[in-house]
Formats: sequence, structure tokens, C-alpha cells
Amino acid sequence: MRLRSKIFAAVLAGALLLAGCASVPQRPGAGLWHGGRIYIATGNTTGVFYTLGGGYADLITKYVPGYEARAEPTGASGENLQRVAVGDMDVALTLADTAADAYTGKGPFEGRPQKVVALARVYKSYIHLVVRNTSKITNFTGLRGKRISTGSAGSGIDIAAGRLLFAGGINPDTEIVRQRLSLPETTKGMLAGTTDAMFFAGGLPTPGITDLLANAPGQFSILPLGELQQALTYRYGAVYGVAKLPKAAYNTPTDVDTIVVGNLIVVSPDMPEQLAHDLTKILFEHQTELARVHPEGGNYDKATAPNTDPVPLHPGAARYYSSG
Repeated sequence: MRLRSKIFAAVLAGALLLAGCASVPQRPGAGLWHGGRIYIATGNTTGVFYTLGGGYADLITKYVPGYEARAEPTGASGENLQRVAVGDMDVALTLADTAADAYTGKGPFEGRPQKVVALARVYKSYIHLVVRNTSKITNFTGLRGKRISTGSAGSGIDIAAGRLLFAGGINPDTEIVRQRLSLPETTKGMLAGTTDAMFFAGGLPTPGITDLLANAPGQFSILPLGELQQALTYRYGAVYGVAKLPKAAYNTPTDVDTIVVGNLIVVSPDMPEQLAHDLTKILFEHQTELARVHPEGGNYDKATAPNTDPVPLHPGAARYYSSG
């Protein structure tokens, strides 16, 4: 039972004692799943998951009668999947590779498959490798021996960064000084000179990275990662793709070839079918509004959204897609 539910139960029990045999007025949200409260697990406060999660919460509150949704900052994908699986969160954004590991009980979830299902595949996250120019890192092998932030412990980028380092011939646990920091902590370290380079997976533009580059013009560079895609595919399957991080995203001198991975919206399999249907429907009927919150809100479509394998679709989401 969620902590919030336990608190409510204690308050309700006290009210019943005081009321004796008198009838108790029906509380707001009675009869709705989780009393009409929906909590969305997002990510670091300067990332796109948090921005879009907030926009999605607003749409749910506005368009799903009786429900009020709230976006919560978290450590991102790994934490999000576990919290949905145990019922502490209702909806989560996650990188598709981390979701696949969680559902199948592989990688960091070895032997611990998580009970989650999907509503949709949405926009792609671009993996950013940002380096401090004074660190003299001009290519991937230059990361060896440096202080590298791979993101919050257990987050999707923490997992993906470890895989990228292995694919590039660098042991992330012995050949770098690994810093597991949130995006706000990472950018502080980059500005202070206590972190030499950082990995982050996010939509374009990621607010925290925009701020970092704007606060210190000419002091940072984004390095290419596209050459590692073949090694990643060999080790982990066709989860990762290659795309150009356009120069317009952060006003870089050129486009940068990098690795991309899809994102999923996942929920508990216990979510009522009609609610899952309605939450999926919102993503498409009100997509224009979500795109106003962040441009990545416009970068998915109904044709590819059901492609969430190996994570199965919630039956309510599947019904929405089959309805035409």
C-alpha cells in the first residue's frame, strides 16, 4: 500500500470513530482508482521527462473527469519502473532499454522482473556526451581516467552510459572516476571543474544542458557517439539507433552523430482498463497542447506508439489503438 494511502486510511479510521454510527459523507474521488489521484514518475527537474510529465499531468487533470494528476521528480527510468511495479507511482516515463530489462528481469533487474505494462512509445532520447574543453577530451578514448558523471544511480542513462563505455573499450568501474550524479548536480560539477565529462539521455533540447552551455559559452563540447552503435547492437540487440543531434538544438558548430533510444510511458497492470484507455487517448487527442509544453511532445505518432516490445501494452491502450 502506498504511503499516501496509509495516511488516508489512518485519517479515515479516526473520522469513523468520531462519527460513531452516523453516516459518513462520500469523499471526493470515491469509486475512482486510487481515489482519483494519479502520480507520474518523471526524472531530474532540469530534464525533459519532468517537463513533459508535468504537461501530461495537466492534461489528465483537465480531460479525465474526477482525476487529478501530479508529476513527481525522481531519479528517472530505473527508479520509475520499480516505483510503478510496487504501486508507489501510477504512471512513469522511462527509456525503452531500461524498461525492456525491467520487464524481462535482465541487466540491473536480473532475476527481478518488474510488473509493468505500456501505454505508448513516445519520442526518442538523444544520448549527450558533454565534455569540458579544459579536460583535453577530444574523442571517446580520452574519457579514460577522467571524472565522468553517468547520471543518477540506477537511472536509464547510468545503465546506458555503462554500456557505451564498455562498447568503447573502457571499463566504467575501473578505468574512469565514475560519478553517479543527478543532472543538476552534474552541471554544477561541470561548471565548478570537479566533473570532466557527462552522459545524459534526453529529448531536444534538454533544459539542464541548454543552461550549462549558455552559462559558459565556449567552455564545453558535445562529442559524437554514433560509431559505437554497431558494438551496442552486437551486445544488446536492436534497442539503440543512430541520429544526428542537430546543431540548432544547442547552437553547436555542426550536427553531432549520436546514439538514440526510444521512450515509453508505462503503468501498473492493475490500472483499470477504461482509465488506461483514456490516458492513452489524451496523448493523441491533445498532443498539440503537450507539444506546447516541450517540442518533443509533438514527436510521436499513433502508427508507432504501440511498438513497445518486449513490454506488453495495457489492454486499455491496446483497445484504443485497435479502435482506429
